[in-house]
Amino acid sequence: MMRASSRRQVGLFRRCAASAGAAALALGGLAGCGGTSGDATAGAPGVTEDTILLGSTQALSGPAAPYAAIGKAMTAYFDYLNEHGGVHGRSIELKIADDAYNPSNTASQTRKLVLQDNVFAMAASLGTPTVSAVSDFLTQNKVPNLFPTSGSRVWNQPDKHPAAFGFSPNYTIEGKVLGTYISEKFPDKTVCFFGQADDFGADGLAGLEKVVKVAQKQEYSPANTDIAPQIGALKSAGCQVTVSFTTAGFSALTLGTAARQDFKTQWVFTGSGFDIPTLEGFLKEDTIELTEGAITSAYLPVSTAADNSWIKLFKEINQDYNGNARFDFNTVYGMSVAYTVAQALERAGEDLTRDSLVDAVAKGGIRGPMLTPFQYSEDNHSGASGTQVYVARAGVLEPASPIYTTDDGDGDVVESTTPPAEAPQDGLPQ
Repeated sequence: MMRASSRRQVGLFRRCAASAGAAALALGGLAGCGGTSGDATAGAPGVTEDTILLGSTQALSGPAAPYAAIGKAMTAYFDYLNEHGGVHGRSIELKIADDAYNPSNTASQTRKLVLQDNVFAMAASLGTPTVSAVSDFLTQNKVPNLFPTSGSRVWNQPDKHPAAFGFSPNYTIEGKVLGTYISEKFPDKTVCFFGQADDFGADGLAGLEKVVKVAQKQEYSPANTDIAPQIGALKSAGCQVTVSFTTAGFSALTLGTAARQDFKTQWVFTGSGFDIPTLEGFLKEDTIELTEGAITSAYLPVSTAADNSWIKLFKEINQDYNGNARFDFNTVYGMSVAYTVAQALERAGEDLTRDSLVDAVAKGGIRGPMLTPFQYSEDNHSGASGTQVYVARAGVLEPASPIYTTDDGDGDVVESTTPPAEAPQDGLPQ
């Protein structure tokens, strides 16, 4: 039986030889196609016979540093995958660059990853303002921008950014689901909004306002931790339900500031900023008291769902490949997005190119730990199609609604009819 690497070399030789019109051109073409073991394959920077090099910008420092665990979890899953054969015989290498959640840093680090390190694709880079800052650059250089850690609608622009794909449900979808829950549970309450001053906050607000009337709106800058004036304005407005689209650090800051101002409201947080184990790093012994009764959403199985097949798999990988690090949303997210990246690479085929990767995702049909299906098609590069509402009780998130799906337009919020996928027994992409 011919090894996968041998088949790749034979196929590569045939393609190169066929493209040459004369002996001299054929020799030149063969040299350029990298037939030597370890050289990059034609049209696929970052891909060799044995490896696939991916890049990712993460906040290993700065205001979003709590999310640094995502990159570590991704690396752990790839280590697990590589030990079990990789993807079509190739190991996945992930090169992470720290941008400190600063768009200027993201630009310089991304240029280095693409132009100097020659990564094949970017995978799960963190942040709405950060990844938005490099979207045009990645498109101009035809680098796939897979699954940014952000629910921005920016990633769903196939005409403008044909190689960019979202992962989580976009913030407008999440805002609609949370708004629907609020309209059912708190129909006569004064609803307000507090969010980050960029697409993160704006998209969440857009979804919320499709369903409920928002009486007061306040925003914050990630560079300014003094949010007392905004919280004071929300209190003065008599906000009874306050929806907060904040990163984890600012979610903790919001809860602490509200407590100091004796601002009592029903808090509703975006799922990307309300992971209780992460908040505990900020709130310490006050975590359970300050988070009790808060509402949030989740589009992946929560880290405390001990019977979930994905959680069982990820806990084993976390123990064996991630130093048994704290198991929280960031860990689940990192391994989930790494699994999805590996599945996309698997579907892209043995003769891997950037075009084959983009085509593989756009064909749809990718399923993983997400509670709802992805929406991928040639015309839709959105991530997951819905989410589920949870309530914090004694430091644990408990489901409070069915799993909902919707769009980021005017479509209804409806209960999902597609059951979540189970984890494969071997934990490898199908």
